Amino acid sequence: MTQLGLPEDIQACLFDLDGVVTRTAVVHAAAWKETFDAFLREREGDGFRPFDAVADYDEYVDGRPRADGVRTFLASRGIELPEGSPDDPPDAPTVNGVGNRKNVLLLEKIRTQGVEAYEGTLRYIEAVRAQGLRTAIVSSSANTRDVLHSIGAEPLFDVRIDGVVAAERGLPGKPHPDTFLAAAQDLGVEPKQAAVFEDALAGMDAGRSGHFGYVVGVDRVGQTEALYAHGADVVVRDLAELGGGK
Repeated sequence: MTQLGLPEDIQACLFDLDGVVTRTAVVHAAAWKETFDAFLREREGDGFRPFDAVADYDEYVDGRPRADGVRTFLASRGIELPEGSPDDPPDAPTVNGVGNRKNVLLLEKIRTQGVEAYEGTLRYIEAVRAQGLRTAIVSSSANTRDVLHSIGAEPLFDVRIDGVVAAERGLPGKPHPDTFLAAAQDLGVEPKQAAVFEDALAGMDAGRSGHFGYVVGVDRVGQTEALYAHGADVVVRDLAELGGGK
């Protein structure tokens, strides 16, 4: 292992955004809860079973593209909606409409609350780059560029594969490995030469199925066992624990 806590043959690091680089996972969870609770209340009345911002978020939504999160959670409640189109209004009773409602709420929360970076992650990325490793940000979020810009972190990444790029290239999102594979390809490395850094269970699944050289689980919410079960090679609470970023 290197002083960065990675196998010697790793040449590139692929970082998830929400929950790894920025403290936005909790904001995403809150936006999803507000969205789904309003939808379920309107559909089922006041006796509806609320969206659980921890269990439901981790199992059905975290790390997935927005529309996939809507489909997966609603399917868990036996609900199926028409797809609609990406430009559906936020009140449309469609998969895209519900997803767009969540994004409106998310952007409002980010605007009013701001975005906070994990300083341990930023120091670790700087150390990784100082050692000559290439870096990519890999996120299902269509707001990735704006978020990175808001924390001054755009220069830390050689490649960006986000919700916008994935849509342009037709890449399925996590738990499929395609976005991570695209990042590795854009960086000019084989998957076995790349390390994946993720906090979401869907991201762990993507790292495992993509046969990446090393998968680092970042446990922000007490799900270490689940991260290991979904394919993590190592789990840390902060990337500074890996060395180089202390």
